[in-house]
Amino acid sequence: MPTSNKDLETKQPKVLIPEVKLQARVLELAQEINHDYRGKEVTAVCILKGSFVFFSDVIRHLEFPMTCEFLGVSSYGNKMVSSGEVKVTLDINEPLENRHVIVFEDIVDTGLTLSYIMNTLKARKPASIKSCSLLMKPESLKTEIDVDYLGFKIGREFVVGYGIDLAGKYRGLPYIGYIEHGH
Repeated sequence: MPTSNKDLETKQPKVLIPEVKLQARVLELAQEINHDYRGKEVTAVCILKGSFVFFSDVIRHLEFPMTCEFLGVSSYGNKMVSSGEVKVTLDINEPLENRHVIVFEDIVDTGLTLSYIMNTLKARKPASIKSCSLLMKPESLKTEIDVDYLGFKIGREFVVGYGIDLAGKYRGLPYIGYIEHGH
């Protein structure tokens, strides 16, 4: 019998990536970014809502001047499957022209949302634009997309925690967990 969302919400997620491993990787990503952007000023863009924890952890390790912007997006339709149609719910008000932009995403699943965001922001003529994602599901990609700074590749697990939610829950977990589908 298929599990309902009610059942999923009562389950305790199993640990996929423990906190200590997450924090170590966040530091490595920050060091890579510091190396590449030394002497530059950067506009760091956080994709809401899922990326806010990852974003705040990374930027605390960055050693160059930056401004922080927030971009809210939502994919239409069934939440488990991105339709590729992306609705901007909160836009960046600052001009990005001639700025070095880094886009922070929590998870690249189909790649359609990040692809849309990158193309939208490229149209604003930044000096450079790169992406940083904590997680990526290579098997789920529906479009070719390069992530410049990637934390972890994962399988098709339904992940939660560290900013990522299921029906609004679990964002506060300090680790990346996954919910087992009990069939």
